[in-house]
Amino acid sequence: MTQSNGPSTGLDLNLLVALDVLLEEQSVQGAARRLHLSEPAMSRTLGRIRKALGDPVLVRAGRQMVPTPHALAVRAEVSAVVERARALFTPGRDTDLRTVSRTFTIIGPDALAAAHAAALYARAADQAPGIRIRFLAESHVDAPYLRQGTADLEVGVVDTTAPEVHVEPLGEDRMLGAVRAGHPLLTGELTPERFAVAADHLNVSRRGRLHGPVDAALAELGLERRVVGTVGTFPASLFVLRDTDLIGLISSWALPLAAALGLATFEVPLRLPTLRLGMAWHPRHDADPAHAWLRSCVRDLVTRRPTGGTAP
Repeated sequence: MTQSNGPSTGLDLNLLVALDVLLEEQSVQGAARRLHLSEPAMSRTLGRIRKALGDPVLVRAGRQMVPTPHALAVRAEVSAVVERARALFTPGRDTDLRTVSRTFTIIGPDALAAAHAAALYARAADQAPGIRIRFLAESHVDAPYLRQGTADLEVGVVDTTAPEVHVEPLGEDRMLGAVRAGHPLLTGELTPERFAVAADHLNVSRRGRLHGPVDAALAELGLERRVVGTVGTFPASLFVLRDTDLIGLISSWALPLAAALGLATFEVPLRLPTLRLGMAWHPRHDADPAHAWLRSCVRDLVTRRPTGGTAP
């Protein structure tokens, strides 16, 4: 083999697979375990990758390893090449999901994981035991997670404007009111006025916003509510509502969680916009049978009618 002092042009394609796993695990030990190699062998492979790319790829940050800017920039492309190779050599119709070893990352609201993760993990254990699924919470900062390869699937209210991203509608959701059991608001006729002023309100916003569609709907009626604070996720809000007299809102995904905590839910006496639910993915996953399996599972679970709670 010809030796070179600079980045290699004769890249071993096996290094791409190793690079894909290293960027996913961000750990030599984890990558070695995934690829059934010893840690010294994985370290040597990382060294070859560094030489081939002319970049450190992963660098030490405290007790962890983090990808370099160049590694982050090529991560999605590396993943796409590896997935296309898998699709090429393993046609979808012949794929045995029980032999697939993959890690998928889903980004979406915490209520999604709380409501559906158990069922999804059970399906994976039964149908595709080599597939691992990570749930990432939505960030307060918008980023091209699908394009970058940080996430394989986005689920929820998908507001991406990236033209290359595929978005599949999954239906509509609606907001319901939620309060502790025995809350005074539950006695008597629930009017917009009582909803607004019977008690203080708690908002759910990953960006910390104190106002939203409810305030716009109240303003149309000349009403105003008092929001005393926000939390970042619906599951977190339920524990606050359980132990206070605050009024909150939840999506239908959170109905089983509300029921488990003994909360009461009710129809909000306002005309609120519906939430359009969907899932989105980058087209590099289109021909990937394992990703198609993941989409099918999520589609089935999310479109099922939630159970639990007291709302119809």
